[in-house]
Amino acid sequence: MNTKIGILGYGNLGRGIECAVRQNKDMELMAVFTRREPKTVSIQTDGVAVCSAADIKNWQGKLDVIILCGGSATDLPVQTAHYAKYFNVVDSFDTHARIPEHFDRVDAAAREGAHTAIISAGWDPGMFSINRLYADAILPEGKDYTFWGRGVSQGHSDAIRRIEGVKNAKQYTIPVEEALEAVRAGKNPELSTRQKHTRECFVVLKEGASAVKVEKEIKTMPNYFADYNTTVHFISEEEFLRDHSEIPHGGCVIRSGVTGWEKEHKNIIEYRLKLDSNPEFTSSVLVACARAAHRLAADGQSGCKTLFDIPPAYLSAKSAQELRAGIL
Repeated sequence: MNTKIGILGYGNLGRGIECAVRQNKDMELMAVFTRREPKTVSIQTDGVAVCSAADIKNWQGKLDVIILCGGSATDLPVQTAHYAKYFNVVDSFDTHARIPEHFDRVDAAAREGAHTAIISAGWDPGMFSINRLYADAILPEGKDYTFWGRGVSQGHSDAIRRIEGVKNAKQYTIPVEEALEAVRAGKNPELSTRQKHTRECFVVLKEGASAVKVEKEIKTMPNYFADYNTTVHFISEEEFLRDHSEIPHGGCVIRSGVTGWEKEHKNIIEYRLKLDSNPEFTSSVLVACARAAHRLAADGQSGCKTLFDIPPAYLSAKSAQELRAGIL
């Protein structure tokens, strides 16, 4: 069955959703909703309505799923629970420490509205989460390690841009190479958050803003920077546009475990991503989850779900027969 999609928010993620919908023949983009003046927003898909976010409730019954493209710092904690009362929704909420409370709020709202909501879809949380689960189940005697980067974190960059005095910003997450090598060698090191990654920020200030104040606010931000060695560079807008216009990312999930009666054999499971475009890949996961949300809703399931709760086949446009013949 075709899935009729609405997009709320038309930034990097929203544009990525539009591209991903175009690549999935069972998807149809019906509307883009924006907090900007709709006439100022130009999209690439002919014949698709661009509407004010204030009018979104008028589309009840016309959309199968709305994909929410706001940021995790301030948008999604409010938006997902609100819209789950009226639509099936998918979001990419990525503040790991706050996922349980976000789940509870969205679950209550989605059940109230008898809708399906899928949260924290993307690659981490998301695809990396699934691979951590699989690896933990297969190698119960072992340890998990997750490394991100080097690449741009959209959520962390968005969090910096919300700081007063910041005009633009990009944040790069960088694995500590010595830690990564020790894990791949099966040494199972005990690593603190600070020992696994560093964070590097490139910030353009608004005129008159205090660099000292902004740097302090970045470095002490809980859940984002406080637990990391963080470097902040203040640069010109010209330098920012020249050197930091792309949004690459990647990383890996590694499970180091043992098998055998005497636990004598080491085993390493590694799942790795190398992405030219972080938002476009995240968007592709969100679109697959929109398909799953539509199917779950058609099955009569309501409430909040994560990728742990979705049958893998529900993510795919292929039939069960095609999956067994071509992928299994």
